[in-house]
Amino acid sequence: MLKTILITGAGSGFGESVALDLGKIGHNVIAAAQNWPQVTQLREKVARLGLNTVRVEKLDLLDVYDVAHALRWDFDILLNNAGIGEGGPIAEIPLALVRHNFELNVFAPLQLTQQVVKQWIHAGKRAKVVFVSSVAGLFSPPGFSAYSATKHAIEAMAEAMRQEMQPFGIQVQTINPGAFLTGFNEAMAENAFRWLDDNVNFTKSDALREMYKGLLGKPEGRLDPSEMIARMVEIVPADGGKFRNVVPPFMEEYLKDHQAKMWDLRIE
Repeated sequence: MLKTILITGAGSGFGESVALDLGKIGHNVIAAAQNWPQVTQLREKVARLGLNTVRVEKLDLLDVYDVAHALRWDFDILLNNAGIGEGGPIAEIPLALVRHNFELNVFAPLQLTQQVVKQWIHAGKRAKVVFVSSVAGLFSPPGFSAYSATKHAIEAMAEAMRQEMQPFGIQVQTINPGAFLTGFNEAMAENAFRWLDDNVNFTKSDALREMYKGLLGKPEGRLDPSEMIARMVEIVPADGGKFRNVVPPFMEEYLKDHQAKMWDLRIE
């Protein structure tokens, strides 16, 4: 059954690719990009592909007028995909950056979701909310914990919301991508070096770069995004499925093992 799907953060990365691929198989997609250059670029791409199933709109989640405008759109599925990542050691990262990361990754999508589900409930509409979380929502690698904390928050919200929305016929699920090579993780790592100062910080730049290289330089840190895009195209419009969707499968096994080990982890 074809759906109407609002995708936030559709101006680049997974959001853009998933929007186009869902449109290609007939779903009606509202691809919401953060700024006008992204909107223009994506509208041109949609026109070249001849996709009359994809409508591109501007939606900056931190712009109250954009959000008010978006609440007038009619859709069956909300894919909360927009997000940013701040890198750096949690003991030293400026709190303003952590707050901003939470503002965009947690508070803004929560505010939009609250308003959307309220409208759905008043209309008696059966619908679905999908949160793009991360494998980082289930563990916290060094150097990425500010971002990871926002995704842990998403996991907590989605878990409770799934139960809260059941009486109203509204489904809730998460999608948890691994380290796919979209440029997002690399940009998040580089973000740290705009504030890290070897003359001020006890974490030194060379050591942090080596740590990031160890995390992102391996094959499992540079996965082919096409796998994730294909799975999102399957998961998002489906009427059923798993609540939590970790991709690729080997990361699901890693996370289960990691979480089990955390129960016995000792400090010495």
